[in-house]
Amino acid sequence: MGHSGLNHRCISFLLCACLILARPVKRAPLEYIQTTQHGDVTFGLGDKTYLANIRHPKTILGGNDRTTANRQGSLVPFTVVFADSEVVTAEYLQDIVTSYLGGDDVFSEDFLEGVYIVNNGTSNSQSLDASALGYLNDLAPRHLLLDGSFESSCYSTDIAVTYVGGSSTSNLAAGPYAALVSDDSIAFGAVYRLYRDSYRNFLYGAYDSNDGEGTFSSVEIFLPRFWDPMIPVPSRIYSWGDARPLAGYRVAIKDLFDIKGLITSGGSQAWAEIVEVANETAPSVQRIVDLGGVLIGKYKLAQFASGANPWDWQDEHYPFNPRGDGWLTCSASSSGGGCSVAAYDWLDFAIGSDTGSSMRRPAAVSGTYGNRPSQGLMTLSGVMPIGAATDTAGVFSRDVRDWVRFAKNWYVPEMCQDPSTTGLSPLKASDSYSFPKRILYLTDYLPLKNPAAEEVLQGFIRNLTTVFGMTVEDFNLTAVVGNTTDQVPKYDALNNATGVINSMTQYQKVGKPLIAAWGERYEGRFPPIDPAQRLGWKAYNESLYTDELYSQALSVKRAAVDWFESEILYSTPESCSESIMLWDIGTGGLPSYREESLNSDPNTTAFLAMTPPTAGINGASLCPIYGCVDMTIPIGQVPYLSNVSFVEEMIPVTVSVIAKRGCDFMLWNMWEKLADEGVLKTIKTGRTAF
Repeated sequence: MGHSGLNHRCISFLLCACLILARPVKRAPLEYIQTTQHGDVTFGLGDKTYLANIRHPKTILGGNDRTTANRQGSLVPFTVVFADSEVVTAEYLQDIVTSYLGGDDVFSEDFLEGVYIVNNGTSNSQSLDASALGYLNDLAPRHLLLDGSFESSCYSTDIAVTYVGGSSTSNLAAGPYAALVSDDSIAFGAVYRLYRDSYRNFLYGAYDSNDGEGTFSSVEIFLPRFWDPMIPVPSRIYSWGDARPLAGYRVAIKDLFDIKGLITSGGSQAWAEIVEVANETAPSVQRIVDLGGVLIGKYKLAQFASGANPWDWQDEHYPFNPRGDGWLTCSASSSGGGCSVAAYDWLDFAIGSDTGSSMRRPAAVSGTYGNRPSQGLMTLSGVMPIGAATDTAGVFSRDVRDWVRFAKNWYVPEMCQDPSTTGLSPLKASDSYSFPKRILYLTDYLPLKNPAAEEVLQGFIRNLTTVFGMTVEDFNLTAVVGNTTDQVPKYDALNNATGVINSMTQYQKVGKPLIAAWGERYEGRFPPIDPAQRLGWKAYNESLYTDELYSQALSVKRAAVDWFESEILYSTPESCSESIMLWDIGTGGLPSYREESLNSDPNTTAFLAMTPPTAGINGASLCPIYGCVDMTIPIGQVPYLSNVSFVEEMIPVTVSVIAKRGCDFMLWNMWEKLADEGVLKTIKTGRTAF
C-alpha cells in the first residue's frame, strides 16, 4: 500500500512504570439510520443524530476519487487534530479535546473512536511523548492515524497505528468526521448534527454538497413522532482556523432566495411544482458563503411574501414563536426567520426580505434585532420579487456585535442594486461615526399602548440622550406631510404609487407565469394559492397596469424621497443623519396571537398592521416610501396575562429607529456603542428575550 500514502505499523509494548493505564473511555456505538437520496448517511451516536456527507468527502487518504458512491467499508466516527507542537503531550491532547467539547455542539467523545493527528506545518518532525501514548491508550481508539512527520521508531503502543504520508489534507479542517474505512482508503466526510426544528419554522434543512460546484442538498429526514424537519449544522470547529469574517456562522435563508440545487418555493406548493431547481445561488446569498457563512436551510414565509395573517396561511403550517406562552404571532412574510433566531441557540442569523414590513415586524414580535436597509443597499438578483423598487434584504440576529459584523461585511458597495431598479439616486452608504443630534419622537405613532412598555422605551431614550448627547423632540410626521405644498406627494398618492409598484412587479414576474403554467397543466384551472393574492391576481387588469403607470409611480416615489431627504432626515457636516425617528412597528407591548379569536380583547391584545387613528399612514410604509433605513431594536420585556397558558408571561418590547437613506452603518455604530455601554444586550432564546 505504499502507493496510497498509508503505512500500517502495529507495535505492542509495555508502558513505562510511571504510566498507569486508565479504563478506556466508553463510547456510544454508531447506529446506522438510513442512506439519503443524495447518497449520504444519517446515523446515531448516543442520543444525538447526525448526517455524514460521504458522497463528496473532504479528503480521501489512499485514493484520488472524491466520490465515494461506489466505495465499500465501515463508517467510523473520527476526530481530526492539527498539532503545532514538536512534542505532543497528554496535556496538549487533553486541552484540544476539552476545547472541542466546550466550544462545539456537534463534537462529542464518541467521535474519538478514530483519531487522526496531523502536522499543521510548523515543524518537519514531531513526536508523541510517553504521556501522550498513555492518554491515547486510555482513549483506546479503534483507529489511530499519525501524520508521516511523526517519528515512528520509538513508538510502542497497544493500539494499531497507521502512518500517513504523501496525502493532501488541504481540504481537511480540525474537528469531528465520519470516515468510511476500507482496506485501501479512508474517506473523511463532514458531519452535521441534526437538530429538531421543534417550533416548525423551517421548510427543510440543507447543506453544502461539497461537489466542487457550489450545489446544496436538502435534508429529507423527518421524525414522524414529532412532525419536525431536521436541520443540519456543521461543527463549529471546522471554522476555527478560517480567517474569513463570517466563518462558521450558521445562517437560515428565506425561501425567496435562490440556492443552487434547491427549489425556491416562495411559500407556495403550486409554484414549487412548476419551477425547476435553482441552477445558481443568488448573489446576496453567495456573498455569505464566500465570507465563510454556513447555510443550514430554508425557512417558512407568508406565501409570495404577502402580509397574510397567521390564520390565512393554507400551504404551510404557520411557524411558532418561542416567546411568552408560545402562541404569539411571528408576524408575516419573514416570520420563520425572526422566530427561528429567537428559538434556537444553534442558529446565528436568518436572512429575509422586507417590502412592506417583513423584517421589522417579525423582529418586533420575536424580540430580535432586524433591519430594513436603505433602499438599494443589497442586490436582489436571484430573489423572487414583490415590488423590485421597494424590496430590500435584511438580517435577524440576537447579538449586537455579531449583527454589526455581519452587516459591515455583507452590505458592501459592489452588492448594491442598480439605481435603474430603485428609481432613486445612487446610494452612498459610508461607515459613519457622525451621530445624530436629535431624536424625533413620532407622536402620531407613540406612545406605546402598554404603559409599562412605554416606561421601557423612555428608559432607552434617556440612555440615548446620555450616551450621544442628543435632544428629544415631539414630532408629528403626518401633520408635516399634510401641510406640505401640492408639489410634495401626500400619503394617498404615495400609497397608490407603492401599490402599483408592488402589484405590477409580482404579478408580471410570479402571478402571470404561475397562472399560465398551472392552467396549461390542469385544464385551465386557477392555481391553489392563499387568499392574500388570490383575488388580486384573478382581477388583475393588464390594460390598466401599463409601463407608463409604473414609471409614474417611480417618479412619485422619487419625488417623495428627495423631499424627505432635504426637509425631514438630512445629512449635515456633523452627522450622516441629523436626526433619527423613533416609532413602534410592533404591538406596543401587548400580545398579538397566532389564533384570530384570541385577539378579540382590546384591553390585553393587539392586532399587527394597524394604523393608529393619529397617523395618516401605517408606519411600516414610511421607509418603503421614503427609501430610508428602519431597524427594530429589542430594549426590554414586560409581563402580560396569557389567554393560552392563563398565567403571567413575558413579551418583548422593541423600538423602531429610522434614519436617512444611506446611514445604515451610522445606526449600527450607534448600537455597538450602546452595547459597549451595557444598554443593548445579547438576546436569549426561548420564552424570554432577557
